Amino acid sequence: MRILVIGSGAREHALLRGLAQDPIEPELHVAPGNTGMDPLAARHTELDGTPLKVDDPAQVTDLARRIDADLVVVGPEIPLVAGVADALRDAGIAVFGPGREAARIEGSKAFAKDVMAAAGVATAHAEALESGASDAEIDAAIDRFGPVWVVKDDGLAGGKGVVVTRDRDEAVAHVRSVHSSGNPVLLESFLDGPEVSLFCLVDGTTVVPLLPAQDHKRVRDNDEGPNTGGMGAYAPLPWLPDGAVEQIVRDVVEPVAEEMARRGCPYSGLLYAGLAWGADGPAVVEFNCRFGDPETQAVLALLETPLAQLLHSVANGTLAAQPPLRWREGYALTVVLAAQGYPASPRSGDVITGADVDGVLHAGTARNSDGELVSAGGRVLSIVGTGPDLVAAREEAYGILRGVTMAGGHYRSDIAGPAVEGRIRI
Repeated sequence: MRILVIGSGAREHALLRGLAQDPIEPELHVAPGNTGMDPLAARHTELDGTPLKVDDPAQVTDLARRIDADLVVVGPEIPLVAGVADALRDAGIAVFGPGREAARIEGSKAFAKDVMAAAGVATAHAEALESGASDAEIDAAIDRFGPVWVVKDDGLAGGKGVVVTRDRDEAVAHVRSVHSSGNPVLLESFLDGPEVSLFCLVDGTTVVPLLPAQDHKRVRDNDEGPNTGGMGAYAPLPWLPDGAVEQIVRDVVEPVAEEMARRGCPYSGLLYAGLAWGADGPAVVEFNCRFGDPETQAVLALLETPLAQLLHSVANGTLAAQPPLRWREGYALTVVLAAQGYPASPRSGDVITGADVDGVLHAGTARNSDGELVSAGGRVLSIVGTGPDLVAAREEAYGILRGVTMAGGHYRSDIAGPAVEGRIRI
């Protein structure tokens, strides 16, 4: 089997590693990829001398045809929202990832709210504020929320379009910032309780959950600082009650999948449910239309079911016929090493040493003119540790990280710390 993976982050690196371990030994390709993926896959960064744009449906389809791909796995949300999966399916190429209409579950938070309302799924109260709103309208809308404000960019923002704050001025400033880019804003009531990330393979109305995980969004320890694309994650969740995954599937994911099928945009691919588990049970914070980063790195580290065959079953509509998933015993944890200045203005070009070891996944990396590995993005590396318990997984990940050097690099030292210390309660 010949498989093309679209994307260049640590998530795609984790996918490639998982695919490479499949017993069918697939031939792997990636576009555009990064330098850390070179040992696993043939990289494609151009097409006929033109830089490849992964959100260009025609270019991606052309590349898939040229390499005679049996399966295309689309990693990031932007190509999915742009309709890349639709173009591939129209060309008769199997693809793991939803079409443009279904990808609106992430591409438009207002659309997601409408689907959840129709499906009877618990979520935060929300109110849309269009980009042409006056100062008086903004102030009035802000006054209807609080004392904790949740302000979301209604478009794609790479996990950084959300501000959660007790500072009214900061909330107003984020509304105006989003409006200045031309996007509407969604104001939401604050959902209390620990957050849960649940990835589900979805094939129409067939839903197969993966392991639950928890992301750490804030840039600094103790959940301080601005939101990021994710600074670390761990899986599974020792504090989650028995039956919790089944409850999320029954009360959240299956009703949403059924509602989308009813609307004529059936879902095919990975549906990510981000939830807050409060006193009344789980409520949806957000949906994503793809594998989440950095949770994917932890979750896939524990998957024993052959990944290529599993993703292909979703793409060809046979997920319901697959046997139950098999998982490695224990825990996995991911820590993100970020560049100086991330998330506001990450610096590039810092030399990285010590990254050529097991457990290191590349995201924002490149080679300089001297062939040295250097930073080339905000989240530069993901370091993954596994172990029989969460303490051991943490020790392995941070032990690997201590052997990696990069000027100005920073990371959170408390990934999964509250879980290890028993401070998370439902």
